[in-house]
Amino acid sequence: MNKNRYLLCLLLCGLMLYYAAPRLGVFNGGTEGIFSISWLALALFVIAGNLTALLYAPKKTKTTQKHTRKIMAKKRVRSFSR
Repeated sequence: MNKNRYLLCLLLCGLMLYYAAPRLGVFNGGTEGIFSISWLALALFVIAGNLTALLYAPKKTKTTQKHTRKIMAKKRVRSFSR
């Protein structure tokens, strides 16, 4: 579930960069240039964070999945006879 969210955030950030990068004046003076550089830096931080989370997420092992299935099977089997 989280991997889908990280991928969605990466795609949205890429879309925003694709749309905004040609319109940003990085070499302009004053506040416009500062805003452009800070916006691009923030976008790069977002990309780096989501890529890190996507690539280094702990993977589920098969033993853990088998163990949870056994627990679920035990919870399902209940007898209410007296």
